Amino acid sequence: MILLETDRLRLRRFTGDDIDRLVELDSDPEVMRYLTWGEPSPREWYVDEVMPRWLASYEETPQLGHFAAEDRATSEFLGWFHLHPDRFSPDEQELGYRLRRACWGSGLATEGSKALLMHGFGVVGADKVCARTLATNLGSQRVMQKAGLRYECAFVYPLEIIPDRTDAERASVKYSITRAEWRASRA
Repeated sequence: MILLETDRLRLRRFTGDDIDRLVELDSDPEVMRYLTWGEPSPREWYVDEVMPRWLASYEETPQLGHFAAEDRATSEFLGWFHLHPDRFSPDEQELGYRLRRACWGSGLATEGSKALLMHGFGVVGADKVCARTLATNLGSQRVMQKAGLRYECAFVYPLEIIPDRTDAERASVKYSITRAEWRASRA
């Protein structure tokens, strides 16, 4: 099921047939640099944990979840975006993305993020959308800024989420935008 389309992207629901695409995406150490310090995600993790959770989320929140990003012209898998209830602040929606390195610098992350903001505020009725990244991930922060989110705060991810890393390595930032701010930016 297609969630939405932009000029260059198609965002659709994941299926079990996408597992190998996700494993390939996560096999690039640069893609995983700010997520797992370059370690690839094991296929079993996607099979046993991730995909069942993502597929179940479509039933629980049909307009939200993780969505495969494809090139509209070629249907090539480019990565993914998500918009779902935030794990730290359930009254907010969290925006996220992971794209193949070949897509970096092309504006696709910003394009997909803006489309999900429009979806979140327009269709879903969200009051606030946030995004988080490690403080050292300046590229992701630029995407957040270009999509219209503003710096909200610095924080340190808890060890339960990022184990075996120092406070400095877990130092992160949160960006966000409210519905009122989003509407004002479009006026």
